[in-house]
Amino acid sequence: MKTLKLSNIVWCAALTLCACGDSSVDSTGVVAPNAAESDSAGETTVVSNPESSSDNQGSTAENQSSVSTEQSSSTEEVIIEQVASDPVMVSEISGDPVITFTNASVSVSNDNGCIAQNEKTITISCQGNYQLTGSSNDNQIIVNAGSTDNVYLYLNGLQLASASDAPIYVQNANKVFLLLVDGTKNTLEDASTRTKSYTKSNGSSDTTNATIYAKDDLTIKGSGALTVTGNYNNGIHCSNDLRIRDLPKITVKAKNHAIKGKGSVNIEGGYFELTATNGDGIKSDEGNDEGVVTEEKGIVIITGGEFNINAGDDGIQAYNYILIADSISTPLIAVNSKGKGIATDNRLYVNGGVTSVTSGDDGLHSNMNIYFNGGRTTISAGDDGIHADSTLRISDGSINITKAVEGIEAFYIRAEGGKTATVASDDAWNAAGGSADANSTSGSQWGGRGGPTGMMSGSKGYIIISGGYHYLYAAGNDIDVLDANGTATMSGGVLLLEIGSSGRSSAMFAPGNQGGSWGGSGSCSTNTAGGLIDTDNGFSINGGVLLGFGSQTEEYPYCTATSYTAGTAYGSSKAAFKPSSSGSMIIYGGEVSSVSQVDVSGMTEVTLPNGMTYYEK
Repeated sequence: MKTLKLSNIVWCAALTLCACGDSSVDSTGVVAPNAAESDSAGETTVVSNPESSSDNQGSTAENQSSVSTEQSSSTEEVIIEQVASDPVMVSEISGDPVITFTNASVSVSNDNGCIAQNEKTITISCQGNYQLTGSSNDNQIIVNAGSTDNVYLYLNGLQLASASDAPIYVQNANKVFLLLVDGTKNTLEDASTRTKSYTKSNGSSDTTNATIYAKDDLTIKGSGALTVTGNYNNGIHCSNDLRIRDLPKITVKAKNHAIKGKGSVNIEGGYFELTATNGDGIKSDEGNDEGVVTEEKGIVIITGGEFNINAGDDGIQAYNYILIADSISTPLIAVNSKGKGIATDNRLYVNGGVTSVTSGDDGLHSNMNIYFNGGRTTISAGDDGIHADSTLRISDGSINITKAVEGIEAFYIRAEGGKTATVASDDAWNAAGGSADANSTSGSQWGGRGGPTGMMSGSKGYIIISGGYHYLYAAGNDIDVLDANGTATMSGGVLLLEIGSSGRSSAMFAPGNQGGSWGGSGSCSTNTAGGLIDTDNGFSINGGVLLGFGSQTEEYPYCTATSYTAGTAYGSSKAAFKPSSSGSMIIYGGEVSSVSQVDVSGMTEVTLPNGMTYYEK
């Protein structure tokens, strides 16, 4: 028995082998399988709670949320039983039933007495292994077995369509496995309308809602190829827990959602081409109807695989939480969506892998918290690059927001490590949300620029920078590079701010050297409309490196009114940066006590996610 301790992040290594449908989440937010498949062996892993209750304090967004669970502030350790692999894939199973389809007929060899045929429908009624092969443009397979039965369907070169329904319908079983035989190509296509209905156990009617429609747990595995066309609604739909493992090659084109596991989706590997014309690429939404989170449901876990997702709505969406990557996996995810790129109502964890998002709405979105613990993330968004109603915590990883209206927006922005680069046409970082300020006379929950007394602010928000390398750029009309509707504090890390040559704010200037929340020491004028730094209740710095390049700001620790040139290094002998635009004012603070043009020879280069370079010694 091997023990592994992973501290402060939810890598959840055991997820790489846990059965879809056998996972749970305790109150700490740690994912833990609670049951193994019948053929599994045990191994022990230890993981730790990544969250602190302080992340959510003061957030009206959280207080108003329908989420009924509480976040633990402890580092409680949870023992996870890791499970072994499913039954070994074989291309032929001697003695097991073989169902062969043609357009003219269906033949069964090695009949085990559990296969019934009614016109164009084949019904499997008991557990066991079943090989499916051949080609037909109008047949259907129904699995209606016992509630404790595990049914294994080997797709061995199967091309199956239905002219009236779903070609594969799992009506009842404990678990059903679709095993894609190595080297085979399999295709499934459903009808564009439905002429059949089925009676549920409670007496209500049910209509298949996808090409592969499963009412119970479904696992897809193997290394063969599967192409699914969903003409009616979804491509692959599991009403309970959906798991995909091994290295299948899966292509789905669906009218609505490409892949949906209502209870959960757990993908451990494979190659995926997903097209969702009107819906989401990958979706799990159990709990959404009731507005209450069930901890082990409504989750999407991706610990491996390569994904190319094109979605008419969101790329990946989950009601409870989304987890990308564990301690050993590096999934590759590319999302192109008309809606949000990756969205959740509760929590989003990015622990590793390479994720690229192009979205018409927010790139990454959570109605609660987002955690970055590793990986490389690139975002081009039509609205916010990253949006969290409560807390965004950046502990590690690389984030490159190449295009956004507001680059990052959250009630709490906690930058503790990693490297980020943000380019925005409005605020680069905006801390906003929560209850309206008592002094406010206007504004709404999100956004709202305020003067030093908060009279234009409709909310609060906090930025806390303690580590990492962070480049923030904004260019446009009436912009802020770093904006907090509450306070901003810096105790460590590197903060590089830049206003592009086209950036400007309203012409509201006050004399320099205001001090307090309005300014600091230097010969620069402050601007009540914002600029490089704009907070309602003050910016403070007692560590780290601050360098800002622009033509206006509301606040600064130190400043020099000097012209600077794009591509030339400015700073000190220990910290320097080459701005991309020219301007007339440099603000600085922390470990930088004065600024001038710098020779960077002999300094260490730190490459930022957008390719720009910071120099340090």
